[in-house]
Amino acid sequence: MTDAPTPQSPGNMPPGNRPAGGTSAGGTSPGSADAPAADRSSIIAVTALPVLVVIAGVLGFLLPDAFTPLAPSITWALGVVMFFMGLTLTLPDFARIAKRPWVAVLGVITQFVAMPLLGLLVVSVFSLPAEIAVGVILVGCAPGGTASNVVTYLAKGDTALSVSITTMSTLLAPVLTPLLTLWLAGSYMDVPFWSMFVSICQTVLVPVIVGVIVRVFASGFVDAIAPVLPWLASIAIAYIVSVVVAGSAGSIATAGVLVLLAVVTHNVLGLAVGYGVAAACRLDTPTRRAMSFEVGLQNSGLASTLATTYFSPLAALPGAVFSVWHNVSGALLASIFARRPYVKAPVDAPERVSVGASASATEDTGSTGGSTGSIDGSTER
Repeated sequence: MTDAPTPQSPGNMPPGNRPAGGTSAGGTSPGSADAPAADRSSIIAVTALPVLVVIAGVLGFLLPDAFTPLAPSITWALGVVMFFMGLTLTLPDFARIAKRPWVAVLGVITQFVAMPLLGLLVVSVFSLPAEIAVGVILVGCAPGGTASNVVTYLAKGDTALSVSITTMSTLLAPVLTPLLTLWLAGSYMDVPFWSMFVSICQTVLVPVIVGVIVRVFASGFVDAIAPVLPWLASIAIAYIVSVVVAGSAGSIATAGVLVLLAVVTHNVLGLAVGYGVAAACRLDTPTRRAMSFEVGLQNSGLASTLATTYFSPLAALPGAVFSVWHNVSGALLASIFARRPYVKAPVDAPERVSVGASASATEDTGSTGGSTGSIDGSTER
């Protein structure tokens, strides 16, 4: 998933509102009475987001003349989404990065290395036309989508780590997104690095910082409106998709299936690589789940906005399709993970290292709160 605001991680919630068990197995379900209203609203909104996006896409396709003139406004819509993201961040979210820096850095590096290169691979395998190829690569070069935090929470993953990786990738996006796009997509179309840098600062970095400042100085007001924020963000994302689809409505009939295949392949490979890297580093099960979503789910709203602004409506189509698809894939994978609880082995149990990371295999997991990623023999079953 991409761009709906994240719920507060269990570590940030007041003691009376924390789900039992936090992000570990055995905790209460996200929709339980113990979960705060903002969490429940986020979960419902992120579940409904695929439906809203599909409806918006259909409207954009059927009524292109009504939505195409709205194209200049999508940068403002993205700024609204990122402002809402800033409102959901707290100072402890930034402090968590310092507590487990190497794991968060691993996630960011994996995301900004794997997804752009996977995008280039998909473009080459499917022999995509130049404009669509740029769109796919641009999706891969975008930072992580903030709704990955919600999906990680639903999947009983390490929500705090997910928030940390999303925050770091978003703050690095003004430099890395245009730089990687220039490097990988420059052979397809001219990439305006400096213009994209300024645009991402204006539509991503500044709104997030303003949101954090508002959260610090008006936390009571933000807490009061928190249940509404996911819905507002979902509507903004649906709005972006409707305008993007309207702009490329004439090309969807001929290129739609090809774009869908490319997007699905890109997303599935990203989810697998994220999980696989964490497993190869012998990180715990909650971390593996968080890494999977952080690598595989991108800020496709940003990709669509940049593509519309600097390339063409057709280049924005992969971002719009990605917005729909990875909401579906993220929800499905979170459902699978949530049904596979992991339990801690007895303290005196011998350490074990599983071979492979298949869904049916026993997984070694470290302490969910540890900072070293060491193995303690916990298993997922």
